[in-house]
Formats: sequence, structure tokens, C-alpha cells
Amino acid sequence: MTSSGTRPSPGSRPSPGSRSSRAAVVRGTWLVSSTVDGVTEPTTFRLHDREWDLLPGVFAPNYCESTGFFTESIPFPVGGSFLEVGCGTGVTAVSAVVEGCTRVVATDISEAAVENSRLNASRHGLSDRMELYQGDVFDGLRPEDRFDLVFWNSPFIDPGTGTGTDPARVQDETRELLRRAVFDPGYRAHQRYFAEAGARLTAEGRLLLGFSNLGDHDTLRRLAADAGYRISVVRTSGDLVRGIEYQLLELVPSDE
Repeated sequence: MTSSGTRPSPGSRPSPGSRSSRAAVVRGTWLVSSTVDGVTEPTTFRLHDREWDLLPGVFAPNYCESTGFFTESIPFPVGGSFLEVGCGTGVTAVSAVVEGCTRVVATDISEAAVENSRLNASRHGLSDRMELYQGDVFDGLRPEDRFDLVFWNSPFIDPGTGTGTDPARVQDETRELLRRAVFDPGYRAHQRYFAEAGARLTAEGRLLLGFSNLGDHDTLRRLAADAGYRISVVRTSGDLVRGIEYQLLELVPSDE
């Protein structure tokens, strides 16, 4: 879960009219509300044949298939290092340790999400093999940190402005933090991810993004190009979920 207050540079600012469809905004608003209303106390859920802790105020993988799909689709660098931006419950980061990554780091802007990830690392006996930091995008990392694979299950819905369903009209901090797991107005957080990720990769490091067909692909491609990347599709979810296709994307340097 992540957001960014970083302002886009004048040369690459998303156009005012670019945003996801109204149907996507409605779906995202429902996901936020259902999580807020459905998870009011600590509970557990089952995913990938494991039991996981879930705290109130944290994006719930049992309400959405994206975490499960991306976690099973990521080509974890066995014997290498892995960074997850926006770790939420910690399912993907814990799985990276299980799959054989020797260094796993996870960040999230939400204090509740960092605690939730810590609980799940402990639940699976991996507390000493995961590093957790609270911060926005790459905040909290050391300047010298580099990774063989960086991944972000991004908030791919851009709500735009001036719509009656604009999710920026929130009522409390919990709902606001959950909104940031689903919505990225103007794709400002995506822009920051593209701009800063290169400095977080090893020489052969790979940069991945979790996205969907509900997102604004035109704006995403333009922002990626502005940062020197082209987009390659690693895997899609097909008809796994009715009405939405999840897409694991790789950001490849344009000169490759």
C-alpha cells in the first residue's frame, strides 16, 4: 500500500482527463468499503495452503484475487534479493523467503500493514529473514540498498477529479490508507516508482509491476517511457476473475 505526494515534472504530468473508467472507480470504492466494514477485528484467512493473519485497516487478500495471482506468478530470484513495495499483509514477501530469496525487504506506508507483515513473518517462523520498513515507496531503505527483483502490486485505479464517486472523499484514517492501496490519483505514485526504481536495482535487476485491465494503460506507458522504460507482459490472469484481468508487467529499460 503506498501513495506519493511527489509532484510530476512538467514534461511528464498526466493529462487532466486521464483516469480509469467509472466502472473501475466503483469497483475500487466497493473494495475499500467492503474491507473496512468486513474486517473490524484481527482475524485470519487462508491462501496458498497457508494460514495468514489479517488486521483491520490492511488490504484483505481474501476479498481480492490479486495478491494470490501475483505471488504465484512472480519469478522470485532464488538465492538473490527481493524488495516488495506496498507489502500489505506480507503474503508476497513471506513467500519470497519460502521460495529461496536470501534477502527479503518489504515496505508499506501503513503502520498497520507493517505490523501485519511482521505477524505473518512470525507466524511462519521467518522473522529473522525479513526486513520491514514503514515508508512511502522506497522511503525507509538505506541509500546503498539494491535488489535483484523489485515488485509493487500497485493501486492501478486513477479516480480522476470532479466525479461523484471520487474516493478522495473519505471519512477516517483507516479508509484513507485503504484507499491508497486501490487508487492512485494522476498516477503520481507510479511516476515516482518509475523514476526511483532504477537506483534500487542490481546490475541485472528486474522491475515488476502488478496492474490490471481496469487501469489506464495509455498513461502508464507514457510515464514508463518518460522514465526510460518499455512495458513487457510477464503473465495475465485470463478469466481467473470475472470482469477483471490482472497483469504482471515488467519495466524493461528502453535501450535493451
